[in-house]
Amino acid sequence: MNIIQTHAVKELGYNFINAQYIPDGEDEYYIRNIQNEGRQYRPLTTPELDTLILNRNTSDNWNNVLVAEDFKALLIKNCKFYGLVRIGILEPLYKEFHNFRMPVGLYNSTIISCDLGDNVCIDNVDYLSHFIISENVMIANVHELATTDYSKFGNGIIKEGEDESIRSWVEVCNENGGRSILPFNGMLPGDAYMWSKYRTEEKLMDQFKKFTQKELDNKRGYYGKIGERTVIKNCGILKDVWIGSDAYLKGANKIKNVTINSDAKRKTQVGEGCELVNGIVGFGCRIFYGVKAVRFIMASHSQLKYGARLINSYLGNNSTISCCEVLNSLIFPNHEQHHNNSFLCAALVMGQSNMAAGATIGSNHNSRSADGEIQAGRGFWPGLCVSLKHNSKFASFTIIAKGDFPAELNISIPFSLISNDVANDQLVVMPAYWFMYNMYALERNAWKYKDRDKRTEKIQLIEYNYLAPDTINEIFDAVSFLEKLTPEKNDTALATGLENTNRLTTIIKVPQSIKVFKEIIQYYGMCTLVSHLTKNNFNNFEELKSSIPFLISRTGWINIGGQLMKTANLKQLKDDIVSEKVGSWNDVHDIYREEGKKYHKQLLEHAYCSLLEILNITTKQFTVDLFKKLLNETVSTKQWMTEGILKSREKDYTNPYRKMLYENNIEMNKVIGALEDNSFIQDQFEGLEIYKKMIAEISNRFCKL
Repeated sequence: MNIIQTHAVKELGYNFINAQYIPDGEDEYYIRNIQNEGRQYRPLTTPELDTLILNRNTSDNWNNVLVAEDFKALLIKNCKFYGLVRIGILEPLYKEFHNFRMPVGLYNSTIISCDLGDNVCIDNVDYLSHFIISENVMIANVHELATTDYSKFGNGIIKEGEDESIRSWVEVCNENGGRSILPFNGMLPGDAYMWSKYRTEEKLMDQFKKFTQKELDNKRGYYGKIGERTVIKNCGILKDVWIGSDAYLKGANKIKNVTINSDAKRKTQVGEGCELVNGIVGFGCRIFYGVKAVRFIMASHSQLKYGARLINSYLGNNSTISCCEVLNSLIFPNHEQHHNNSFLCAALVMGQSNMAAGATIGSNHNSRSADGEIQAGRGFWPGLCVSLKHNSKFASFTIIAKGDFPAELNISIPFSLISNDVANDQLVVMPAYWFMYNMYALERNAWKYKDRDKRTEKIQLIEYNYLAPDTINEIFDAVSFLEKLTPEKNDTALATGLENTNRLTTIIKVPQSIKVFKEIIQYYGMCTLVSHLTKNNFNNFEELKSSIPFLISRTGWINIGGQLMKTANLKQLKDDIVSEKVGSWNDVHDIYREEGKKYHKQLLEHAYCSLLEILNITTKQFTVDLFKKLLNETVSTKQWMTEGILKSREKDYTNPYRKMLYENNIEMNKVIGALEDNSFIQDQFEGLEIYKKMIAEISNRFCKL
């Protein structure tokens, strides 16, 4: 039975906060007054009241309708007012946005206990309750715009008198809720990762929960907010929402318990048919065409489009999900997933990733409950119709060929191509595939992700380079693993431990992979030294060498939401949180910033250690003669990498099965663009020539005998 309570009509619009939650000496408007601090209002004059009544407006108590000094009563028609309603300046103007025109004023609406800013345009809002609406806002054809006294606006907090069970958790990474996190406005990928990862550290978990509770206090009585210049039209239900300035909402079905961040430089839009419940939407986001998002966090400048479903998930910055379904996942920045039949479930995807059509990542559980997980390092590219099983784990820059993989995988070799050879019943791994055959995609994506980073507030320094401390450490581990194998004919070796089956895994091109990996480590080390050298005015090689901080051994690193951090520094951060030296999420974010400032120095340390280790020399053996030799070898490496970019793209122009669609090369070039006109490839070869000249100049300056 529905319980419908009955009250006196004179109480409509009052008693928003239960008396037991109002502090002594305050009234039910005390928080509202803080939210709308500084605005002065006056009672209606007798002529203004007469005009309002003549224009078919009603109020339960006209004494509780207050207005700004330059208020025009003629601009309010056919409205019902209940409770304390305060109205700003209204002038005989109209507003226009994208050819949508509305006269300033209030028309055909029911308005309950709201503060309305200057020159707002409100028409045909069936139920507008307990909102603070800023100036120049346009709202038309909305069924319900309401706020409850216990509104949380998507934050994972509880209000006075509420039970702990009321909290709204986001169950990332695992469907059984064992890695759940509490959402809060401004949550960064690093926050979500630490909270979901270190579950055995109970004091750390407790501190994260306390930090979140402090993000928005537990007092009841906050009004919903609509920021200045926001436009809302043709929407259904908007309940317990906090909307920034310059947002655009059109045709949304339902938005409930959500914060929508937006401002003049980072405008957020929500489009037709969308339904958002229990979530946080970051600055500059785009949400269009039938999207369903429940218990979610969208970091800034991310997009959901074309019926996408995002449930119990965190979506990192500068990411796009279209059409498909994503459940119980934590996704770091720069994720692409555009296909209606792709599916991502119970996964940690560490950024710079791309999901192909038909990929079902985590669709198969191998236990008796839905508690499996997929973990993938950055650069994860599952191909067409890939089906993976829980639990599986992948090193950075793993690309997976089309296929149904019958068992759990543990791929610790980065930059590998993984395929399931059904005919020979074997898993096949090709290490260093990206460097040998896919340099165009590898280099272009690194450029693309950096170029498309739209964040204006870069609290976390995201690493886009595919050669960085995390991937280099993985390459070192891979070389150690590969060198223990015994290659047979065709440079192929057999291995175990990469797949949960009795069959052996075939690893191809083992000697070539080892050679490439070692060359890449050396290239990483030297490029970092060259970059350091060009940024500083060193007079000779000894000055360069003495400026390089040296550690005894290579340090461990970890990907914290797209930001790389030394393992020891992350441990220190966690210790400081537990000891309460770090007392809030803002403090955590300040440490991210500080770590970002130290990153290039730490990167230099790591690169130098890596270089000495791969060369198997001490710092004393790193001489000017060796430096000159290594400079020349660096040019050779960059040469073949740049040529590899061209060759991997050139295949698209020479493959007969691609060319057969065109009568001739002229038609092909008209359709897909001429290879020689590819600006990215041109830039790479221009960069190569610049690099050669720079290395020659360095050799002349610092390496004279």
